Amino acid sequence: MMANTKLSKDPYNIIITGVGGQGNVMASRILANMLVQKGYYVTIGESFGASQRGGSVMSHLRVSEGSYWSPQIPRGMADVVIALEPTEGLRVLMDYGNPQVKILSNTRPVRPPVVIAGDMGYPSLEEIKKIALELASDVWFIDATEKAVKMGNPILGNIIMLGALSGVTNLPLDKGDFKEVISKSMAGDKIDINLKAYDLGEQIVKQA
Repeated sequence: MMANTKLSKDPYNIIITGVGGQGNVMASRILANMLVQKGYYVTIGESFGASQRGGSVMSHLRVSEGSYWSPQIPRGMADVVIALEPTEGLRVLMDYGNPQVKILSNTRPVRPPVVIAGDMGYPSLEEIKKIALELASDVWFIDATEKAVKMGNPILGNIIMLGALSGVTNLPLDKGDFKEVISKSMAGDKIDINLKAYDLGEQIVKQA
């Protein structure tokens, strides 16, 4: 099946980053399957840093109209970064960012043990935003976890972020594809709340 929308760049490089327990891997699988349904070739590469203890988790998705690519995005070549944890987003931007990169970042911090113990500081949200604006061309900060908690489940934050992605790129992502993908892996009683989370993310960036 041929891809039905031309990519602005081929391959189009997406990084989803966060810490263990935020649903990073699930989000990358859902996004990849949505794009495959549209006829794109998608390669996924993942790295884990003690993810069971809240360590860094990073997924690379390389999207192409005509071929599979190496799963590792070269440094400085990300097109979009989705950060489920704000400082993890900065870490990725420093390695993979460039003057054209876009970032969608959750605002809720997940402080590592060294910060909780008082051995290391954690930047304020204002400081994080300032650095992100220096490293990326377009920046969106979304209170995804806060909104997900209000919906009854903080893990929905990753779905809110996927919905937001659909509103800021030319990738052909829509709720119908999302519903089709999650219907294959989720119980029926969970589908409606996930659709609402996806809608919410898209609405947030369109209103920004």
